[in-house]
Amino acid sequence: MGQEQVERRLAAILAADVVGYSRLVEANEESTLVALRQHRHEFFDPTVVKHGGRIFKVMGDGFLVEFGSVLNAARCAVEIQRGMVERNTGVPEDRHIKFRIGINLGDIIVDGDDFYGDGVNMAARLEGLARPGGIACSAVVRDQVGNKLELEFLDQGEKTVKNIAQPVHVYFVNLGAPANGSLKTASGAQPRPRSDKPSVAILPFANMSNDPEQEFFSDGITEDIITDLSNVSGLFVLGRNTVFTYKGKAVNLERIAKELGVAYVVEGSVRKAGNRVRINAQLIEGATGGHLWADRYDRNLTDIFAVQDEITHTIVDQLKVKLLPEEKEAIERAPTENVEAYTHYLKGRELLHTSTKLSLTLGRRMFARAAELDPLYARAYAGMANCDSRLYSKHGVAISADEILATTGKALAIEPNLAEAHAARGYALMIGSRPVEAASSFEQALALDPNCYEANQLYAEFCVTTGDFERAAQHYLRAMEIRPDDYQSPLFLTSVFQSLGRREEAAKYARLGVKRAEEALRLHPESSKPAQQGACALAILGERERAKEWLARALAIDPDDNLARYNAACTYSLLGEIDRSIDLLEVCLQQFGSDMKLWFKNDSDLDPIRNHPRYQNLLKLTE
Repeated sequence: MGQEQVERRLAAILAADVVGYSRLVEANEESTLVALRQHRHEFFDPTVVKHGGRIFKVMGDGFLVEFGSVLNAARCAVEIQRGMVERNTGVPEDRHIKFRIGINLGDIIVDGDDFYGDGVNMAARLEGLARPGGIACSAVVRDQVGNKLELEFLDQGEKTVKNIAQPVHVYFVNLGAPANGSLKTASGAQPRPRSDKPSVAILPFANMSNDPEQEFFSDGITEDIITDLSNVSGLFVLGRNTVFTYKGKAVNLERIAKELGVAYVVEGSVRKAGNRVRINAQLIEGATGGHLWADRYDRNLTDIFAVQDEITHTIVDQLKVKLLPEEKEAIERAPTENVEAYTHYLKGRELLHTSTKLSLTLGRRMFARAAELDPLYARAYAGMANCDSRLYSKHGVAISADEILATTGKALAIEPNLAEAHAARGYALMIGSRPVEAASSFEQALALDPNCYEANQLYAEFCVTTGDFERAAQHYLRAMEIRPDDYQSPLFLTSVFQSLGRREEAAKYARLGVKRAEEALRLHPESSKPAQQGACALAILGERERAKEWLARALAIDPDDNLARYNAACTYSLLGEIDRSIDLLEVCLQQFGSDMKLWFKNDSDLDPIRNHPRYQNLLKLTE
């Protein structure tokens, strides 16, 4: 019997995948899928065809492409990577669609329309070594291309890769503008020189103190290092709320680097005992898991800001990034020199995010103490203002909008470009029934920092009160992208999409919000807020018993919380228990500020009660 002949041939294989695809989908599945589909239809696939390639395998966010010529494969890869820089222009950096590309020339086995073998495997391994937005290739590709395309190849030395017996000599393609201008972008224009900024994720520093209540301190140190590194124009640093999804989880650093689409990862731990603090930190190369740097700092607590500066400067030095003078100054400028004020601020912020009446009252005290200890601590005044606005708006605490505006004025006098202070001012203007000025303050906050979670979230809330549901959806979606563990934005989106008549999207975000709220309840079982809002979403999804269980839990934790009453009224409305809903609204509306009375009128959760005879009496309470 004759042996079946195996068809082999030499081919150039291009392997590509989307950087940080899991993170992008988790943040906003729909917009990610739409964007990727559009990039493929308009650019990626036509560019492959233009250069004589054929996509022979698609694996979710990954692609394998065959070329008869290694030169064509290289031309295609360069055009794709340069073109994607243009296509991402104007998109927030954490929403960029970027590819990693690996190219290999080798022997492949033909199996119908599919290919496999070492030639294909090597291309896939090279792709995993490439930087986000970059190209990695084997030595044979570099030798075959030579100087024919005027490309510069950066020698990375030999690398050991999975399932390949021998070390692989790897080269990166320098995607700066070519010397003779022979390669152009998809639009035909000369490509702009590409920055190839090193990308880094600062994972939440673990709290190694015996006291779990010190969690806010280790979180604060992590966030300050993220903020300092974000001031460096030569780095791309993932935001706090993206990396904090890994908080408290056992992690594989190589896998995390790939999931997040970064080249480097920083992890560490904090142990605080009395007036002493120990911080361990290490910088890891994502592709290999190799340590680039590690150190331990045993210091007095009063040296905490100096330690943060040292860690930041060391990371910058290790990644060979040049600091501009103003960036160096920004890193070395601590928000306060008073460690006790800093500690009170961090605790206040944790309580503000919990956002019940009790937590807001305690949080306000923490911020006030921080400002007392350091009268020039701008963020402390912004925190005080945010607590006061919520206490007035949601719980009827006797604080005037003018008092709150005076507090935001102190913050802005100290730090005029502090986005969170402008957002706090916008919120104070909103509860003071000054909508035009409020919108202007929110816009200014977003102009200063488009990634400010509070600015996006509060602006969305403002838009609901004005009935601008499209814009509210836009800012809630952005808030959800900035903070992938945020349960409030998808739950608010549920009501917003209900108001817009987009029922399928409402159900989708209800399910996502409930999932995130479950995780929030697991981490903070003492908080009623996730259960309050999650109950409404469960009612929309038709899960009556679960909705009642969650609501009972929320009211057991915070029976006298006015916002808990309101969310209970919304849940009962959706469950068809109209009189029970109106009974609660008659109580909580009397404590609401003007903004929440507008919210009440626009809240789709309460649509089932609006034709009830008692509804007119509720409207009188909003006058």
